[in-house]
Amino acid sequence: MTNMLKKLLVVMAVLGFAAVGVAQQMSQTEAPPAQSNSASSDSNAQGAQSTAPADPFAAKARAAVDLMVKTLGGQAFLTYQTRSEEGRTYSFYQGQPRGAGTLYWRFWQYPDKDRTELTKQRDIVYLVVGEAGYEITFKGTALQEADALADYLRRRNHSLEVVTREWLKDPRTIVLPAGSGIAEQKLCDLVTIVNPQNDSVTIAIDQQTHLPVQKTFTYRDKDKYKVEEAEVFANYRDQQGIMTPFTWTRKKDGLMASQRFITKIDYNVPIEAAKFDAKVNYDPTQMQKEKKK
Repeated sequence: MTNMLKKLLVVMAVLGFAAVGVAQQMSQTEAPPAQSNSASSDSNAQGAQSTAPADPFAAKARAAVDLMVKTLGGQAFLTYQTRSEEGRTYSFYQGQPRGAGTLYWRFWQYPDKDRTELTKQRDIVYLVVGEAGYEITFKGTALQEADALADYLRRRNHSLEVVTREWLKDPRTIVLPAGSGIAEQKLCDLVTIVNPQNDSVTIAIDQQTHLPVQKTFTYRDKDKYKVEEAEVFANYRDQQGIMTPFTWTRKKDGLMASQRFITKIDYNVPIEAAKFDAKVNYDPTQMQKEKKK
């Protein structure tokens, strides 16, 4: 039994699955064919291996994910390149709201460009291009704080767009059933998707609408503590053939961290390149040092 198979069995045991079918399937896949001098024996062995029944648990989980993607809009959801939205956003500290929220405008371009403008004057901007993050205010353009940028990049790497467009296309990705449960007062099928890097997300899929209700993943923070990050999707509407959640909530360890209410959104509208341009001309840490002198 390979290390990968052992890891898979441990994961499935923790989640409470029946691992026998997957174990048998992987053992058959990984076992070398029996030595034989007969060409017909080799052919029969290959035929038996190719017609081996797929694990029913994994097949059911994959079918649930495929139906979720189809319900979200299928190819329209999988291939849209830009989204421009506006609405109102709220931030929270230890689950409690901070202020009355603010207006926001967001411009997103696949795969790695994201600009969010805050306040009625749109004078606070957070911009991420590739692996670089910027904060733009009346003081100038500065690099985004390292922790805030790492937090954003982690969420981006576990986003629905990345999971459905990149993870699921890799034949080494494993889709596992995690039973059923209640998420946001809805009865859901739980599915865990594990990529080749042994990273995973668990999606709660509404059994009635087949739309994702919640997506969660875990990671270790800088102090090595385990943190659960979750996104909750609600108030779906059909927008240009894509089922869009007009209410989005982010949680950390079960406590609300931020929330957005979309009032307008458009897909595949060209975004001017200047929206994603930034040149650092301000260093807040240097100014703090100068003040102390």
